[in-house]
Amino acid sequence: QVQLVEAGGGLVQPGGSLRLSCVASKRFADAYIIGWFRQAPGKEREFVAAMRSISSSTRYADSVKNRFTISKDTAKSTVYLQMNSLKPEDTAVYYCGATASAIVWSSWSEGSSYSYWGRGTQVTVST
Repeated sequence: QVQLVEAGGGLVQPGGSLRLSCVASKRFADAYIIGWFRQAPGKEREFVAAMRSISSSTRYADSVKNRFTISKDTAKSTVYLQMNSLKPEDTAVYYCGATASAIVWSSWSEGSSYSYWGRGTQVTVST
């Protein structure tokens, strides 16, 4: 079992920045892939970014490339999502997910690939 707790959400103006964190309750290396997803009101959950817990391999959704950066602090079992140049369309609840399975890179963007989820943190981009 891996328990995940997100933090760092809030209200920010367009063009602003936020950094989300996801703390894993278990030894970091036990979670093979850790990803960020988001769900806006009335929409399905969508992939944002993901990375391997034991390497620097990453993957991003096209909509956030060059604006968002996923990173990790292995000693703290924490994954971060640095979000810059935020837009109103980035408004959503952001969820952290993890899987201990060795899923292929093409499956990193699929929510069904993840076994563990946090409760989410709200990000609102508005004036």
